[in-house]
Amino acid sequence: MTTAQLYQELNYVNHSREKRLYYANLVMDNPNLIPKLLEILFSVDDKISPRAAWVFEFMCKENLEEAIPYLDYFTENMHKVHQDSAVRPVAKVCEYLVNAYYSRTENIIKTALLPRHREKIIEVCFDYMINDEKIAPKAYAMNCLFLLGKDYDWIHPELVLILERDFQM
Repeated sequence: MTTAQLYQELNYVNHSREKRLYYANLVMDNPNLIPKLLEILFSVDDKISPRAAWVFEFMCKENLEEAIPYLDYFTENMHKVHQDSAVRPVAKVCEYLVNAYYSRTENIIKTALLPRHREKIIEVCFDYMINDEKIAPKAYAMNCLFLLGKDYDWIHPELVLILERDFQM
């Protein structure tokens, strides 16, 4: 399947769990589609970009290890995503990655999520916290930052300042 064909298929993705899961399974069954899916996701001004984000999120929920070869590309580009309906799944993928990294269960994410990836996640999560984002990305970002603060001692004080300042909002 070409990028153009995948793009056409993404027209059929909607908010329904069934459609997102169907296309996530399609991508997992054809891992060569993952870079094409990410290319569409990071075409941030395109109306199909959020649909690619939904599929990528579901793929990561089902099998996070599928994302490992693309961690560099994902973390280098995730800050470009700005459409509300695409920001939420990107933030959720960050949360999946960070939760897996700090999981008590041994998993491959613990070695694959390198310091440079974690630093990019920290950057984007602080952006979500201080920018005018919806509640869900802020909640996922807050969880990520709380966990990452275990290894980066400057995160918790910064997070506290943001939460105290924005609490009433």
